[in-house]
Amino acid sequence: MDVDDRLGEFRTLRQRIETSILPLATSVDGRSFTFQASLHDLALQVGGYVVLEDDAGSRLGQVLSLDLAVEEATALEQPVEGAGKTHSRVLARLARGAGTILDGDGRPFHDALARPARPDEVRAWLAGTAGDRAQLPIGQLALAEGVDYALDAGGFGRHTFMCGQSGSGKTYSLGVVLERLLLETGLRIIVLDPNSDYVRLAEQRDGAGDAARYSQAAAGVAVRSLADRGEPLHLRARDLDADQQAAVLRLDPIADREEYAELARLVAAQPHGSLGAIGIDETSPLAVRARNLGVDGWRTWSRTSGASIVDDLERGDARCLIVDLGSLDGREEQALVAGAVLRRLWNARARREPVLVVIDEAHNVCPGIPDYDLVALATEDAIRIAGEGRKFGIYLLLSTQRPDKVHINVLSQCDNLMLMRMNSAADLVVVGDVLSFAPPGLLARATTFRQGEALVAGKISSHPALVRFGARYSHEGGGDVPATWAARQPRT
Repeated sequence: MDVDDRLGEFRTLRQRIETSILPLATSVDGRSFTFQASLHDLALQVGGYVVLEDDAGSRLGQVLSLDLAVEEATALEQPVEGAGKTHSRVLARLARGAGTILDGDGRPFHDALARPARPDEVRAWLAGTAGDRAQLPIGQLALAEGVDYALDAGGFGRHTFMCGQSGSGKTYSLGVVLERLLLETGLRIIVLDPNSDYVRLAEQRDGAGDAARYSQAAAGVAVRSLADRGEPLHLRARDLDADQQAAVLRLDPIADREEYAELARLVAAQPHGSLGAIGIDETSPLAVRARNLGVDGWRTWSRTSGASIVDDLERGDARCLIVDLGSLDGREEQALVAGAVLRRLWNARARREPVLVVIDEAHNVCPGIPDYDLVALATEDAIRIAGEGRKFGIYLLLSTQRPDKVHINVLSQCDNLMLMRMNSAADLVVVGDVLSFAPPGLLARATTFRQGEALVAGKISSHPALVRFGARYSHEGGGDVPATWAARQPRT
C-alpha cells in the first residue's frame, strides 16, 4: 500500500470517528454542564438553547461556550515493509462546550443526550419565568425562531448600562425600551438627550400597533428644548448650588474670593436672573468675566421669572421628561443643564420617589477624565447617584458608544447590561472586566451582531439572552447625514 492509499484510508477512518461522536452532556452539580458534539452538522451554538435527555428525564439548558477540541481517538496497527507493524494515532476533532441549566430537577447526570431545543420548548419555559412583575416585550430571541422576548420591568430598579458602536441600532433600541416602560409601568423617566434622538417619543408612527394604548401613554411625555419643540429649556441663577454657580464663571472660592462673595450676594438679590448678566454694572469684574467666557450668551438662561427645568423636576407633572440637550449651543452649556438636573434629583432624594434617569452619550456627562469644571461636578453627582441612588429610588440607564470613556465608579455600579454590536476588542474587555456577570462567550459574539441585535443580561433578564429588538411605536428623532454623495455619478 503506497502513501496516498494509506492517507486516504486514514482520512476516511478519521471522518467515520468524528461523525460518530455522540452529543453527550455531563453535570456534577445539577446547575451547569459540559458537553461534547460532532463538528459535522453541528447544530449547537453559543447562546443557543439545548435539551439534555436521559432516563431520568429532560432539562433545558443554554450553551455559554463552544470550542474546537482535538483528542486521540484510537491507535491503529499498520504493517510497514521491513519494519513489521507500527502504530498510527488518529486525532479526532470535535466540539466541546459548557453551559448552564435553565430548567431541571437540580440533580447531577452523566452522558445525557443533547439536542437543540425547539422554539415551543423555550417559549414554554419563558412563560413560567414571568412572575408578577410587568414584562416589557422588546422583540424576539435571536437563537429561538419566533419566540418573543420581554425584559423584567422590576430589573430597572438597578442601574443599567447600554452600549453599542455607531450603526448598531442602539438609539432605536433604547427608544423601544423607553416606549415599553411608558406602556407597561408607572415609573417616571427623565432623559438627558444630547442628540435630540428622543424628542419625538410622543409622536406615533402610522400603522403602529397598540395605537390607543400608546397614545394614552405618550400624553405623559413632555419635551424641554430651545429648538422649535415643546416648552423652553431654561435655567435660573437660583436653580444652581453655589459650586455650580462658581463653576460657570470659573471662580475659585479662595483665589477669587471677592468675586465669589459678590456672586453669592447678587444671586441672592436677583434669584430669577441669569448668571450671564448677573452684574448690575456692565464694567463690574463679574460682568466682564461672563462676557469673556461667553456665558452671557448662553440661551438657556431664563431672562424672566418664568419656569425652568428645575420647576419641572420639582412638580413632577410629566411622566416622561425629555431634556433636549442637543438644542443647546455648546458642551459646557449641556454640562450645566445635565449637572443641574442630576443635582436637583439628588437634593430631592429624601422624597424616595422612583425615577429612571436616562443619560445618553454618558461618556460626555460622566467621563473618566472630566475636562471642564461643570463636567467634573456633573460626574461627581453621577457617581453619587450610582453609588447611593438606588436606596432613594434614583435609577440610572447609561447609554454610550465608548464604555472605556465612562467613569469607572459609575459603570461599576451597573447590574444590567444591554450590549449591541462592538467591533473594538478593547471595549469588550472593559465591559467584561467591570460587568463580570455577563458570560464571556456571549460577550465575544458582540462583534458579529447584526443591526438591532443585542445581549441582555442582569436583573432585567431571566437569563443572559441574545435578542433582536422589534419595531418602535414612535418616531426616532435626530437623523443620519444623507448618503446621496455615494450614489453613482453620471460620466461627463
